[in-house]
Amino acid sequence: MECRFGISRKRFADYLVFRKRHSWFLFRNTRLLTSAAQLKVTQVGLKAFQQVAGFVKPTTRFIQSFGRFATRAKLQINNDSLQALLRGEKIPVDMTLDNGYVILAMGEDNILGLGLYINGMVSSQLPKKEIRSAMLT
Repeated sequence: MECRFGISRKRFADYLVFRKRHSWFLFRNTRLLTSAAQLKVTQVGLKAFQQVAGFVKPTTRFIQSFGRFATRAKLQINNDSLQALLRGEKIPVDMTLDNGYVILAMGEDNILGLGLYINGMVSSQLPKKEIRSAMLT
């Protein structure tokens, strides 16, 4: 997170990370956690990352929660660009950045989710269910 997006490690100092198969979950560390340790838990916290092929991809919810703290790989888009991405089109972008995920934002506090930046073009990585609801509004 720090290398790609510029989100400081300190931002996650109060969290624990749990791994289950190909996913990682973020959970706030609290003194109450020890009393819950005896419970049989199947899932805890916010699903933060998932393994996709050889990559670890941040989830949309994770990026929507922490993306506002990013200082790198954050792409401000306008409504026309958003509509193009929602239609499945790629948008040209002039960024000095290695290929990989970028945070899609409209303004400082409106983090939409992720895009995939490859050779000067960005494609949407927004979940299909969110694209459908955005297209209806």
